[in-house]
Amino acid sequence: MTTAIEKTYKYCPRCGSEHSDPGKIPFRCTECNFTQFFGPVAAVGALIVDESNRVLLVRRSRDPGKGCWGLPGGFVDAGETVEQALTREIAEETELSVESMELLMTFPNQYNYRGVVSQVIDLFYICHVSNPDAIRLEPSELDAFVWTVPDQEHLDHMAFDSNRRAVERWLEDRENA
Repeated sequence: MTTAIEKTYKYCPRCGSEHSDPGKIPFRCTECNFTQFFGPVAAVGALIVDESNRVLLVRRSRDPGKGCWGLPGGFVDAGETVEQALTREIAEETELSVESMELLMTFPNQYNYRGVVSQVIDLFYICHVSNPDAIRLEPSELDAFVWTVPDQEHLDHMAFDSNRRAVERWLEDRENA
């Protein structure tokens, strides 16, 4: 008999507290705040490009990566396609509506969340939105944004290496176009 790993988490592996809802993803302990994402999990990132061929960078207002630049995005929820997750994350973080998206690259990654490392597969898309001037950031996640052709200063202050690599790839493609 096989059991999905998420159903084996009847007790918190950090503090030993009994979990009231085994099988729920992600596992969250109400006693010690331990969180476990089962992996590898998929995450999406958006390189939103405007009509001037600049990309949208957002600054994170919380850890991981607080105060550093990143791309709108996040984890794919159960039952979502990658494209649905990307559209949802962009709307949640910026209130922008996606018009089109094209896969740029994928990248294996690790996500360290509160001291626990999960394996992740990042999928980065070039996106166009219907009204790039209508940005409203979700303040619990982001505190600033900039439309830019990222320079070394931006790249040196990216929250995640995978985001940096995606931006570098976009810059290369932009130069070769």
